[in-house]
Amino acid sequence: MKKYQLYLILIIFLSFPAFGQEADSLGSLNKGTISSQFDFLIKSSNNYQDYKVIKKTSLEKFKANVLDSLNLFKNQLQTVNQSLAEQQSKIAGFDKEIADTKALLTTAEAARDNFEFFGMPISKSAYNNLMWTIVAVLAAAFLFFLFKYSQSHKLISKAQKDLSDTIEEFDQHRKNTLERERKLKRELVDAMNGKIN
Repeated sequence: MKKYQLYLILIIFLSFPAFGQEADSLGSLNKGTISSQFDFLIKSSNNYQDYKVIKKTSLEKFKANVLDSLNLFKNQLQTVNQSLAEQQSKIAGFDKEIADTKALLTTAEAARDNFEFFGMPISKSAYNNLMWTIVAVLAAAFLFFLFKYSQSHKLISKAQKDLSDTIEEFDQHRKNTLERERKLKRELVDAMNGKIN
C-alpha cells in the first residue's frame, strides 16, 4: 500500500510540471509580447458557434497590458524626441561654432595676407608687386644712368684726347712759329748787318 501511495505521489508531482509547461507554451497575460498575449487570449477562449467567447477579466487584463505598452512606447517616444531635440540643439550649437570659427579663420587669413604700408592697408601680393616694380624701375634707371655715364666718359675721353692732340699741335705750331720767327730775326739781323757792312 505504501508503494501505491508513493507511486501516486510521484505521479502527481510529475504531472504538475507537465501542466505548467503546457500553460507556459501557450503564454500568459502576465508576461510576453502583445502578440503572444493576444495569441494566448484566443487559444484560451471558448468557442460558441462562429464566435470566440473571452472572459471579461482576461479582456480587461489584455486591455490594461496594451495600454501599459502604449504608455511605455509613448514615454520612450517622448524620451527619444527629447534626446533628438537635445542632439539638434547641440548640432545647431556646433554649426554656430563652425560658422564663428570660419569667420575667425577668414579674418586671420586676411590679417595674414594684409598689412599696413605707409598707413594704408595693402595685401602681400600687391606689396610684392609694388616692390618688384620699384626694383625694376630702379634697375632700369641704374642701367640708363650707367649707359649715359659710359657715353659721357667716352665723350670726355675723346675730348681729353682731342685736347691733348690740340695742345700738342699747338705746341708744335708754337715751336714752328718760334723757329720761323728766329729764322726771320736772323735773316733780318743778317740783312741788317749786310746793309750796314
